[in-house]
Amino acid sequence: MKRAIGVLGAPSSIGIKPYDDGSMRRLDRAPGVLRSQGLIDRLGARDFGDVVPPAYRDFVRTPGTPRNESEVVRYSHSLAAGVATTLDHGAFAVVLGGDCSIVLGCLLGARRRYSRVGLVYIDAHGDAATPQLSRTGSVASMCLALAVGRGDSPLARLDGAAPLVRDEDVVVIGRRDDAESPWYGQDEIRAGPMLDVPHAEIRERGILETARLALERLEQTGVDAFWIHIDADVLDPAVMPAVDSPEPDGLSLDEVTVLIRSLLRDSRATGLELTIYDPQLDPDAVCAARLATLLERAFAAEPAAESQ
Repeated sequence: MKRAIGVLGAPSSIGIKPYDDGSMRRLDRAPGVLRSQGLIDRLGARDFGDVVPPAYRDFVRTPGTPRNESEVVRYSHSLAAGVATTLDHGAFAVVLGGDCSIVLGCLLGARRRYSRVGLVYIDAHGDAATPQLSRTGSVASMCLALAVGRGDSPLARLDGAAPLVRDEDVVVIGRRDDAESPWYGQDEIRAGPMLDVPHAEIRERGILETARLALERLEQTGVDAFWIHIDADVLDPAVMPAVDSPEPDGLSLDEVTVLIRSLLRDSRATGLELTIYDPQLDPDAVCAARLATLLERAFAAEPAAESQ
């Protein structure tokens, strides 16, 4: 990738449930830990600093509403300003999270520059629950639904009446949630116009064909640009255990590297965010090192071996 790269930190845990002991998850440490791997220099990037979130408030959930709803609304607008600034400098935006709710601010920021933004949502979970369906109240469990304007919440209307992204402009890749966990809203994904390529289908098609399908869909719908969401839990827990809700199986580091590199070759790719990595669950920073290497390889000018 020959475009300039700008890195922005989104050290937020306000969109996810607390640990089992009731304390705040330490996803807020992730941008700093990833930077400590030399990521800025390895990407040849400009560091735009961090967008600091409001304090965590809803340690106990109010039933039927998202945790920290007003805080996530405010933070999404603040993060959007940071993303827009990065894009205005002509850089491809790399946002280091943080929990999955940061995708809302990232999309909002991209919409400051492009009128129709697509979304490639690479995640082990559909994250399409409504506030009423979610078991945890975490915005991270419902952020895809909110991004397409579903749910009785101001988070579904961050950009006024229009959703941040249209359903048909969304490609969901790598889901491993199943029929026994409907609280991730996967029924809505399967029944709607999103292109859904779950993990089992990737195994049938291969990673390169999956990337081709995603880009083909975004070409067909006519988006001006697209954003890439990467949840670290799409990786196999054997190589990425430092996530809050690991699912059995998963993609390899090489597969995710090839997938991201294939998407980045498209000139409409405008930014990506990496979420859910939890340094508290990675005391030796082994997972941080793997994620930093994954990003370095994905952005590398020379292609690595790309196998199915």
